[in-house]
Amino acid sequence: MTKIVNHWIGGKTVEGASGTYGPVTDPATGAVTTKVAFATVDEVDAAVAAAKDAYLSWGQSSLARRTEILFKFRALLDANRDAIAELITAEHGKVHSDALGEVARGLEIVDLACGISVQLKGELSTQVATRVDVSSIRQPLGVVAGITPFNFPAMVPMWMFPIAIACGNTFVLKPSEKDPSASLKIAELLAEAGLPDGVFNVVQGDKVAVDRLLEHPDVKAVSFVGSTPIARYIHTTASAHGKRVQALGGAKNHMLVLPDADLDAAADAAVSAAYGSAGERCMAISAVVAVGAIGDELVAKIRERAEKIKIGPGTDPTSEMGPLITAAHRDKVASYVTGAAAEGCEVVLDGTGHTVEGYEDGHWIGLSLLDKVPTTAKAYQDEIFGPVLTVLRVDTYEEGVTLINNSPFGNGTAIFTRDGGAARRFQLEVEAGMVGVNVPIPVPVGYHSFGGWKDSLFGDHHIYGNDGTHFYTRGKVVTTRWPDPADAPAGVDLGFPRNH
Repeated sequence: MTKIVNHWIGGKTVEGASGTYGPVTDPATGAVTTKVAFATVDEVDAAVAAAKDAYLSWGQSSLARRTEILFKFRALLDANRDAIAELITAEHGKVHSDALGEVARGLEIVDLACGISVQLKGELSTQVATRVDVSSIRQPLGVVAGITPFNFPAMVPMWMFPIAIACGNTFVLKPSEKDPSASLKIAELLAEAGLPDGVFNVVQGDKVAVDRLLEHPDVKAVSFVGSTPIARYIHTTASAHGKRVQALGGAKNHMLVLPDADLDAAADAAVSAAYGSAGERCMAISAVVAVGAIGDELVAKIRERAEKIKIGPGTDPTSEMGPLITAAHRDKVASYVTGAAAEGCEVVLDGTGHTVEGYEDGHWIGLSLLDKVPTTAKAYQDEIFGPVLTVLRVDTYEEGVTLINNSPFGNGTAIFTRDGGAARRFQLEVEAGMVGVNVPIPVPVGYHSFGGWKDSLFGDHHIYGNDGTHFYTRGKVVTTRWPDPADAPAGVDLGFPRNH
């Protein structure tokens, strides 16, 4: 019997009423294992209404109560790491260790939310004028929504809702319809931790659900992570309806390798950053920029390592890379490799014909490596979102930085060098929101914010960290004057001396 994933509204599972379902496949076998209900406008409205009703009390609840519940949730999340990772592997396909890593990075933001009291402290200036004080406070927005991608079905929602609800908001999540089960497991753990009904809701679905959240008058803010075209659409549409928006888009992350770099370390980094999680992550390194005469040696080292990566089902503990999320996505990724030679690329590794014995119907693709890639090639210009690494050759550091800065994306970038001066120049001159120095995937820790520049981010706020707290709250300034008790009306003596 096929499993059905439904909605979570008002603290309980709600069966889909639309009669429309989407297929969820096991990427390792290609078999449809689950159906996910697609929400109607009325079902989205019901989730928002539940969140709005819950906000009346949750928005006024004490910080102590909110953080107490989050501490309990954190303990439950920690105890259920394996169960959540198994759901991720079953629907996304990533190997179990990678799925566990995803849960661990989500836990970092829960940790941050548990200590939100420090971030929500206000400011006070006394005696700005005679007996006048000014204070600044931060207050929650109300109902907020998160629209999250398939590649991190547990981590990315946890980049959003822990901070949102810790700040006093209520939350409606619209997860990816490709791997929705983790969202319901998280909802169940929140309920078990004591989160009041309606504070966290999940609506499954497609564009119908997304568009209703973007236009709903009771949704005050929208967080999104996904591709650049959709991020731009989310930002434009939600902003037009008066909402605060943080929309994180796609990427083409470059790794600049200088001639003095440790090439073995650089090759190790390139392989893990390009092919980890099958390249289905916005922080993947997809373009290595080799400076000077090191290109041939670097490519040889990358190839040597890439050929040893074991590809197989995520349930096999010996697998180092799993399948892609869908067959259609696998075919799209493969098209960049099959068309590469005609665009002037040298195909060093072609993984398009890869299969796994016993899992022939899975969404498999091998590791591909393209060298001497021109900037006009589609494999360079597009975000491939798969295990395809391109190598570009430049003569100088300056040429490499110019190449990187000419990209329309500005999510993450890295430099590999032993030269501190070059690294310092790079971190100041490169146009990207996250920079690694001998670190290939510079995803910030939870108490620093994540986000890119240019076409990788739409909106003013990065996600989590201090930006997350600011995004999910709004500032208020209160100016206060109290009469001195000594100025009480004649005939009333409060015992205060008249000394001014």
